[in-house]
Amino acid sequence: MAREFKAKIFKSGNSLALRLPKALGLKEGSTMVLREERAGFVIEPEDAPKRKIDVSGFAGKAPWLRPLPPELREFDERPSAIAARKRLEEGNDKA
Repeated sequence: MAREFKAKIFKSGNSLALRLPKALGLKEGSTMVLREERAGFVIEPEDAPKRKIDVSGFAGKAPWLRPLPPELREFDERPSAIAARKRLEEGNDKA
């Protein structure tokens, strides 16, 4: 047989509050979902948000995995760099 607990409803400001016994093992500040069904009410913990994984501790754990080398790409030379190079060449020719 399931355990049975009694809870007391009291007025808190302009709302009603339900005081749950500590024996239920709920954490303070946790959010609950109250759902009305044909047989009565169902109170369940709200789904916790997905936790993010901290991967900073994984560095070096798989030494056989190596990052890919950076992709080498060829770019056209900028017009300002071409002009500056030409000025330097012309200045060396005059000297």
